[in-house]
Amino acid sequence: MKRIGFLSFGHWQAAPGSRTRTAADALNQTIELAEAAEAIGIDGAYVRVHHFARQLASPFPLLAAIGARTRRIEIGTAVIDMRYENPLYMAEEAAAADLIAGGRLQLGVSRGSPEPALRGSEAFGYVPPEGESDADLARRKTALFRAAIDGAGVAHADDGRGGVAGTLAIQPQSPGLPERIWWGSGTRATARWAAEQGMNLQSSTLLVEDTGVPFGELQAEQIELYREAWKAAGWEREPRVSVSRSVLPIVTDEDRLYFGGRGGAGEGEDQVGYLEGVLARFGRSYVGEPDAIAEQLARDPAVAAADTLLLTVPNQLGVEYNARLLETVAREVAPAIGWEPKGAVSQG
Repeated sequence: MKRIGFLSFGHWQAAPGSRTRTAADALNQTIELAEAAEAIGIDGAYVRVHHFARQLASPFPLLAAIGARTRRIEIGTAVIDMRYENPLYMAEEAAAADLIAGGRLQLGVSRGSPEPALRGSEAFGYVPPEGESDADLARRKTALFRAAIDGAGVAHADDGRGGVAGTLAIQPQSPGLPERIWWGSGTRATARWAAEQGMNLQSSTLLVEDTGVPFGELQAEQIELYREAWKAAGWEREPRVSVSRSVLPIVTDEDRLYFGGRGGAGEGEDQVGYLEGVLARFGRSYVGEPDAIAEQLARDPAVAAADTLLLTVPNQLGVEYNARLLETVAREVAPAIGWEPKGAVSQG
């Protein structure tokens, strides 16, 4: 395992026990947790993007702020629902955030996950043409976005006389950003498609297919198929692959209060159910003593196959709690999967 990052869904709610009660809390605490994670030696700070919900929705101001307040840590998304995006405006926003961060942006994009809104992207003004699915719309927008950040001409230049004088690229451009785009994939087929397109792979927190094998094995198969398709496509660079896991070590009475009733590290089970009419498999959580979690993670075939592990954090428990959680994972769990903390950064 080369890199470990945290993934925040950015929930906020004025509920008993919540330390993230407002949108301002969610945004500012995400920045603060990124700073704390960098100081610990964690490699990445990632956010989930959801619309019409009390969660993080507009990632680029947040990513730019994290980039300005940190020096080493990767900053990214997992994932942006491309159905909601204007690809050219997004290209400008992404390049600006990447330049502020010094080239540390890692953008996960996809068709998106289930949402509370009925045809929410249509409320944003994006209606798929007749005969085009939501997935088609997301892929078409992704292609235009990727072309734009790669410097392609995407608008006609005006020659001053009402005619065309060549084409114009969006500005600014950020070198290297096109190689740091990831596709969030929930099936083996979309993983192969991502490889053919030359995008890195973010294997989803759930897979919208079920073959009867455990989640980790199905995900490892997905990763293997992705790497085979990448090689067949002839891409020269080495792709990145990430998986996400809920890892909750129990070392204090507070941990036991929140998570002690969820079973030991060896007792977690995958969940299988229907999602948007399709049989889906959800991965298990790793909850328990750090040494037991370390042993279980070391046997997770998808974690072994990936180069990046994203730890989903219970963000409503606040910065201090989650920083301690990340430190426990870094010190007592992650060495079992071959990871070592990077150079810690002083926060002063």
